[in-house]
Parts: sequence; C-alpha cells; structure tokens
Amino acid sequence: MMKLSLSLALLMLLQVSTVVFAQPRFSSETDMRALLELKSQAAENNTEVLSSWNNSTPLCNWIGVTCGGRKQERVTSLDLGGFKLAGVISPSIGNLSFLRSLNLAENSFTSTIPPEVGMLFRLRYLNMSFNLLQGKIPHSLSNCSTLSTLDLSSNQIAHEVPSELGSLSKLTILYLNSNNLTGKFPSSLGNLTSLRKLDFANNYMVGEIPDDVARLRQMVFFQISQNGFSGAFPPPLYNLSSLETLSLTGNSFSGELRAEFGDLLPNLRTVVMGNNHFTGAIPLTLANISSLGRFDISTNNLTGSIPLSFGNLPNLWWLGIAQNALGNNNSFTDLEFITALGNCTELEFLDASYNRLGGELPASTANLSTTLTSLYLGGNQISGTIPRDIGNLVNLQILSLEENMLTGELPVSFGKLLELQVIDLYANSLSGELPSYFDKMTQLQKIHLNSNSFQGRIPKSIGGCTNLFDLWIDTNNLNGSIPPEILRIPSLAYLDLSSNFLTGSLPEEVGKLELLVGLSASDNKLSGRIPQTLGGCLSLEFLYLQGNSFEGGVPDISRLVSLSNVDLSRNNLSGRIPRYLARLPLLQNLNLSMNEFEGSVPTTGVFRNATEVSVFGNKNLCGGVREMQLKPCTVKASPRPRKPLSTRKKVASGVGIGMASLLLIIIVASLCWWFKKRRDKKKKNNASSTNLSYSTSVGKFYEKLSYKELHEATGGFSSSNLIGSGNFGDVYKGVLGHDDNNKLVAVKVLNLLKHGATKSFMAECETFKGIRHRNLVKLLTVCSSLDSQGNEFRALVYEFMPKGSLDTWLLQQPEEDHHSRALTVPEKLNVAIDVGSALEYLHVHCHEAIAHCDLKPSNVLLDDELTAHVGDFGLARLLYKFDRESFLSQFSSAGVRGTVGYAPPEYGMGGQPSVKGDVYSFGILLLEMFTGKKPTDESFAGDYNLHSYAESVLLSGGEEEGGGGSSNAVVDEWLRLVLQVGVRCSEEYQRDRMKMDEALRELISVRSKFFSTKTDAAEELSPRDAAVQSSPQEWMLSADTHTM
Repeated sequence: MMKLSLSLALLMLLQVSTVVFAQPRFSSETDMRALLELKSQAAENNTEVLSSWNNSTPLCNWIGVTCGGRKQERVTSLDLGGFKLAGVISPSIGNLSFLRSLNLAENSFTSTIPPEVGMLFRLRYLNMSFNLLQGKIPHSLSNCSTLSTLDLSSNQIAHEVPSELGSLSKLTILYLNSNNLTGKFPSSLGNLTSLRKLDFANNYMVGEIPDDVARLRQMVFFQISQNGFSGAFPPPLYNLSSLETLSLTGNSFSGELRAEFGDLLPNLRTVVMGNNHFTGAIPLTLANISSLGRFDISTNNLTGSIPLSFGNLPNLWWLGIAQNALGNNNSFTDLEFITALGNCTELEFLDASYNRLGGELPASTANLSTTLTSLYLGGNQISGTIPRDIGNLVNLQILSLEENMLTGELPVSFGKLLELQVIDLYANSLSGELPSYFDKMTQLQKIHLNSNSFQGRIPKSIGGCTNLFDLWIDTNNLNGSIPPEILRIPSLAYLDLSSNFLTGSLPEEVGKLELLVGLSASDNKLSGRIPQTLGGCLSLEFLYLQGNSFEGGVPDISRLVSLSNVDLSRNNLSGRIPRYLARLPLLQNLNLSMNEFEGSVPTTGVFRNATEVSVFGNKNLCGGVREMQLKPCTVKASPRPRKPLSTRKKVASGVGIGMASLLLIIIVASLCWWFKKRRDKKKKNNASSTNLSYSTSVGKFYEKLSYKELHEATGGFSSSNLIGSGNFGDVYKGVLGHDDNNKLVAVKVLNLLKHGATKSFMAECETFKGIRHRNLVKLLTVCSSLDSQGNEFRALVYEFMPKGSLDTWLLQQPEEDHHSRALTVPEKLNVAIDVGSALEYLHVHCHEAIAHCDLKPSNVLLDDELTAHVGDFGLARLLYKFDRESFLSQFSSAGVRGTVGYAPPEYGMGGQPSVKGDVYSFGILLLEMFTGKKPTDESFAGDYNLHSYAESVLLSGGEEEGGGGSSNAVVDEWLRLVLQVGVRCSEEYQRDRMKMDEALRELISVRSKFFSTKTDAAEELSPRDAAVQSSPQEWMLSADTHTM
C-alpha cells in the first residue's frame, strides 16, 4: 500500500513538472521583445519619444518602463500616457507577465483592445482612455482577477458591456464613459461589492437600472448621464447611502422623487439630474444633506414651490432648477427662496430661469453671496425694480433677467459690477437714462438692453468697453447723436441702434469697425450724408439704415464684398444708383425704395432678380429688368455741332489737361506706394501671428502650416489632386511630412469672395474646438496667411478619407481609387448608425449643442473600413445659452440655407438653426439610402416628395406582405422599421420629429435584431434582399406606381 501511495505521488509530481516545463519561459528578454513589438506597431507623432527603446539601452532605463520583481529585472509598470502614439496595440503586450500597471491613455491608438491583455493576471491598474479604440471590450479582461482600476473612457468602443466584468471582485474604479456602448446595464455588476466609482456617461445604453446595483454599498461616484436609461428614479440607488456624486442627466427617467430622498442619501455632494422627465415637487428633505454642493435638475417637469430649505445648505455653490414649471406666478411666495439663499455663502451659480415665477424681485437679491458669478432669472413673470444694492455682487459675470416685467432705472451700484461680461435685460420695461459708468466695466462682451423704455443720450462711456462684441440698445426711446466713441470699439461685431429717436449724422468713425458684421441704425431721425468711411467696414454683411433722412449719394462701399443685405429705403438719397452694387458678389437683398434716385437701373448682378431688389417710390428711375415695371430710358438726341475752338483756347485746354494728367499720375503713384507698404506690413503680421493663432487652437499634431507648405503638399493645388468642390471652396488631396512619416490629408481652400466663406472658416474652427468623435472628420490644423500674390489665404486641413463620399457610393459610380461595387444593406445600416452617432454627439454630448445645418451624402465620408465620418461644418452653429432668442430678425434674414432637398422646411422660411433641423436632414439621408431615390428626383413635385413617397412605400409594402407576396418577411420587417425612422425624422413640423438619440436607438435595435454582426452579412440575404441591395428602385416599383 505504501509503495502504491509513493508511486501515485511520483506520478503527480511528474505531471506537475511536465506542466511547469511546458509553459513558456518568460524573462526580461521576453519583456524586451514584447515592448519592441509594441513599438513597431505604434506610430509616433513625436519621433523622439521612444528613441530609448533599443537593444543598446538597458530595458529598465527605457522611457515609461519601471522594473521590479525579485531581481528588479521584469517590467512591472508601463506608463506611456500622453506620448502622442498612434497605430495599434500589439497583442505581444500580453507577454508582460509581471505587469501590474498599464497606462496608454491620451494617445491615438486605433483598432481594438487585444484580448491578450487578459493574460496579465497580475494587472491592478489599466488605463486606455482618450484613444480611438473600437470594437468590443474583451471578455478576457475577466481573467485579470486582481484588477482594481479599469478606465477605457473616451474611445469609440461599441457593443454591450460584458457581463464577465462582474467577476472582477477587487475592482474599485470602472470608467467606460464617452464611448458607443449599447445594451442594458449588466446585472452582474452587482457582484462588484468593492466598487466605489462607476462612470457610463455619454453612451447609448438603455433600459432600467437593475436591482442588483443596490448591493454596491461602497459606491461614492455613480454617473450614467447622456444615455437612454428609462423608468422611475432607480430604486436601488436609494440603498447607496455612501453616494457623494450622482449624475443622471440626459436620460428618460420619469416619475416623482421620493419624499425621503435626502434622508436616504445623506452624503451627497453633487446631484445632477437635468434633461429627464421627472415630475412632482422638489423633496424638502434635500435640506438634510448638509454636504450638498451642486444640485441641478433643470429641464424637467417639476411643479410646486422652490423649497426655502435650500438656504440651510452651507456648502451649496450651484443651484440649477431652470426650465421647469416651478412657481405659481404668485406675487407673494414664489421668490422667497432668493432671500433664503442669502445664507449660502458659497453660492456661485443660480439658474431659475424659464419657470412660472412671479412677484417682485426682492431687495435681498443683493444679499446673495459675493462669490456669485452667474444669475439667471429670465423668462418668468418677475416685476419690480433691480435692487438698489445689486452692486454688492462684485464677482458677478453674467446677469440674465430678460423677458420679465421689470421697471425702473438701472441702479447706481450697477457700476460696481466690474467683472460683468454679459448683461441680458432685454424685453422688460426698464426706463431712465443709460448710466455713464460703462467705461469701468471693461470685461463686458454683450450688452443686450433692447426692447425697453430707456431714454436720453447714448453714453460715451460705452466706448470704454474695449472687449464688447454685441451692443443691442434698439427699440428704446433714446435721442441725441451717436457718440463717435462707441464706433472705436475694435472688437464690436453687432451694433443695433434701430427704432429710437437718434438725430445728427452717422459719424465717420464707423469706418474704424473693421470687424463689424451687422450695423442697424434704422428708423431713427438721422440726417446728412452716409459717410464715405463706411467703406472701411470690410467685414460688414448686414447694413440697415432705412427710415431716416439721409441725403446725397450712396457712398463708395464697393470694397465690402461680404455684403449680403442692404436696406437704405425711406431716406432722401439721390443721384444715380452706383453700378458697383451689381458687382458685389454676395449681395442678395437690396432695398433702395422711397428715395430720390434717378437714371437707369442696372440689369446685372443682384438687379437681375426683381424679387431681391426694391426701387419703388423713386419717380425718376428708368430701365431695369422688365419685372420692375419701370419706364424705359429715353435716348437723348445728338447735340448740335459746336463752333471750333480758337487757337488760344486750344492751347489753354491742352495745358489744363496736361496739368490734370500729371496730378493724376502723382496721386496714383502715391496710392500704389501706400498700398504696397500696407500689404507688406500685413503680410509680416500675418506670417508671425495669424497663422499661429488659428493652428494652435485646432491642430493637434500639425501646427503652423504655411501657404508654401500646403502649396507643396498639393502639387501647387494641381487639378490632378482636386478631389471635390463645396459651397465655399475646393478640396485637394495632399501629402504632409517626408519619407516614412508621410500622411495623406484633404486640404479645403476657401474661396473668400463667396458669401459666407469667412464665416464658414470661423464656424469650422469654432466647432472643432473641444469636440472629438470617431464619426467626425478629424480637423488636423488650419492655415490663415497670404498666398504668393499677397492675397488673403485660408485653408482647413483634414484627415484624408480614402473611400470618398457617401454620395458617390449611392450613385453607384465607381471611382478609380475608391470603390467598384454598391454598398450592401448591412453596410448602409452601419453608415446610417455612424452618422446618427455623430449627430447625437453634437446635439447632446458637447458642452454646447452644435447644429451641423448641412447634412447630406456628399458631407459623409468613408474610411478604409467604410466607417462613416461627418464633415463640412461650414454652416455649423453653436447654440449658446445666451442666444435663446436669436439675433434680431433683420440680422438673420439670410437664415440658414442648407442644401435643397435636405434642408428642413423652416430653413427655407428664414428659420433659425436647430438640432431638429439636423434630424430632418438625417431622415432624408436615411430615406435616400434605403429607397434609392434622391430628394430632388424629377418624379417629385408639389406636395409629393421623398417623405410622402416613403410613406406610400410603407403602406404598399404592408399590403404586399399581407397578400403573401413577400418572399422574406424578415427583410420586409427590417426595411419597414428603417423607413419608419426616416419618415418620423423628416416630418414637416419640428414638434413631430424624433429626437436624434431615439432614432439612433431604433436603428441600433434593427441591426441587433436582424443582422448578427456589423460585418457584411450578404450571404444571409434572400433573393429579395439582394434586389434591395442592388437596386432599391426596382423592389419599390409597385409602391411607386400606386402613388404616382
């Protein structure tokens, strides 16, 4: 028996030793090979960063590498965060078997997370945030049993969160925010009882929060904002008594908050639950959370009064309760909470705007904390006066009391608000004179005092606001002359003085406003001549001087090539209509009516279209196009021959002509010298500063590109490199860099003579600041300089998209370097989801909502993997909070045009840009992709358009299915669901359109239900599927016949 036991023991020992020796022998050499492999697959944007990674340098001296182990020779930590690396993460990383910490954050790694990371069983810290990683979260990560921190945030990772992550029992931090994750919240995560911080914000997850979350008793940070979660306020969260931060913003939660909210969650510091559908009252027990610092529940459906108990929160610094239905327009109790908040000595931000608050603005408003920087109470029914001691709020930067019923004068203490940047007091009944202390408020950027009853003169002191961008004081009772001082503010872009009682002339100083975009002084009592210096406002687009008593001729404004709207009607202007007006390339609307012009009306340029020009009420005009219905111009008879001049007169005449010619030559030579000097100076300034300011604000890896570099990169902007033309310029293919570091780029060169080109350039620069998404075309840098001829030059440099635009794929016109087939159905669905993801990001996840305003197939570009990227942000609009009410209708009369067929109906009627406009364009794009018909198809006329066509297809398709004509009911079902999304997005009225996140969820659901993977599943399609894939028009011919 003893021998048998000994034999068994030896046999087991032999098996163990066999297993041990069968395993690969990992060593420092293994680590070195793994890291060199990682380097070989990681492209460096900074070629020096990994220069120490070579065979001649000891492994443990390599940058980013830390060694440990018994002999201090194995790699235990790898920190490459922020090294500007790109390429892919090599699977060899799984061979770093002693690795405990891995940081690859803030790079540009693409492709997927290698499953081999799951071999790092000693790993405790894993950070791959802020890259461009795609694909799924590897299930193999569950093998990293000692992992305590997992951060994969700010990538492009898709699919569901693996339930296997619930086995990482030591996990304390889980950050998966800002990706493209879908599906439900995994109930298995309830097993992570050590978890303290969870962030799933900015994804596409749906459903309710599972009850298993109640087991996460150590949780202090729980953020799931900007998703599609729904249901009542998650009941399991009430069990997480340790919570300090709770963020549910931008979901679809509904119902009432429990009355004992504050008693169940006593440790909260931050509560952010805006943009949901919560109803009922604000719980009074919030006052029991003494640690509460930030509470924001804006944009919900809350009712009742604002609790006075907020004043008992000593740490409260942010209170956001805007856009609800709080208050009862009650003049006695609605605003009592302001008095109570006087106890909150840390308060910095208060927004109770756009509710149902009534009553007089209490004097205690001036007793709020001196730390207050933002006060929003606009859009209510607040009456009374602005408190006399409002100047106590010495750190106030934004004061927003617009659209109320305030009366009285601006108090003297207002002048103490030296940090003020925005004054929004428009649409009240304020009166009295404008104060003289504005020159001390040098931080002011926007003064909106329009639509009140102010009187007296415009104070000269406004000229001291040297950072002012907007000055709107129209629609008041102001009188006196326009002070020249306000026309010397270098930053002024919009000046509206209209609808007052101003007298005198328009000062010549107006020509100093080189950045002025909009000028309105209409409907006043101004007189005299319009100054010739107006021609110096080189950025001017909107000029409104109608309804005054100006006289004389129209000044020379021929250099104002950006002018689009000019109204000089109802004045006493005389003389001939300047011929240069017909040569202004961007002029769209010109009103010269009710003046005393004479002579012939031009027939070219803007004058070709009688609907864009008005000249009625000028009785001495003639000619013009027939639609103007003016009298014809008579040809004067030839004059009788004059008696020949005497010899003396001929000599005198010749001398006079000679002297005049000499004088003219001297003047021309002087002007040429002056312009050359000015141009050289401008060229020097531009080269040293302008290019830098633009490129550093946008470019990440390519900075300060010059005109010469772009000229070389595109082969001199050769026609052979021309790859497209847009609204505002041409796009060229180019190559940046040298040798092995070459990078293909697309260079968009702006045509600055086209209306809106400069604004387009600025819009794209502004839009791309701070945004980053896998489905947006990447703007690498910009160039703002002078070309070789000394002309202004602006260009934008994008990442090159090798598969071209969606437009060419839908037209099925293969290009040599692009494609030779049509998109399959799954590929089309993937493209639609990519585009929807980009729009949903712009609308919801950016700091300020962005409307693209010109979505169409030619603005959707495809990379090598047929991933879609939305580009061309030349019309994009940032929808700022201060601009709830758009700029005066006259300054926006040009509206947002978009592209015919894709632009929503409201844009054609001068409507303002909105995210709902983008939704409409997305719906049309979707219908075009899956019906094969363009919105401008010749078969569409009148009320019959692509939207109504798709509706009829849905009806006819349903009849066919019902009649048993379908060969594949599944195909009919997916197509029906996709077309429904397109139809619901492209409804005529904004209120009837889907939200972008809803449309995106529907499409993702279709893909998940009918196509097992994102890859092309063409082999699964029936013959009828194939017909839809190759020619959607043929499959829908029967439906089209019914509707014609």
